[in-house]
Amino acid sequence: MQTVLVIEDEAPIRNNLSRLLSAEGYDVIAAADGAGGIAAARDRRPDLIVCDIRMPQVDGYKVLAALRDDPGTAAIPLIFLTASADRDERQRGLESGAHDYLTKPFRVQDLLEVVRKHLGGGTPEAG
Repeated sequence: MQTVLVIEDEAPIRNNLSRLLSAEGYDVIAAADGAGGIAAARDRRPDLIVCDIRMPQVDGYKVLAALRDDPGTAAIPLIFLTASADRDERQRGLESGAHDYLTKPFRVQDLLEVVRKHLGGGTPEAG
């Protein structure tokens, strides 16, 4: 089973993402902040990370930088989530090493498509 780590400081969004991905057959790990997300990624080595950008203390960019600096997590695909539709922020995220970028609110289908794209397009159980 493929594992997705969700790093999101807003509990309703984190819970919705976790439920949606679990319903699709993914094993979901949830972290309420950037520091917890970094620790979970290092400990559990998920197949994919979905991470909010704007979080207190350790934001998504710091999460991404920490994970890219660690050989054990450097290759894990990361999808940024943000409420900002600003093109400069999107470009910054992609240039920082994020694999994709979703703007909140997003359609469920868009989320699932981008998750499948970065997990090889296979079924969740195939991992």
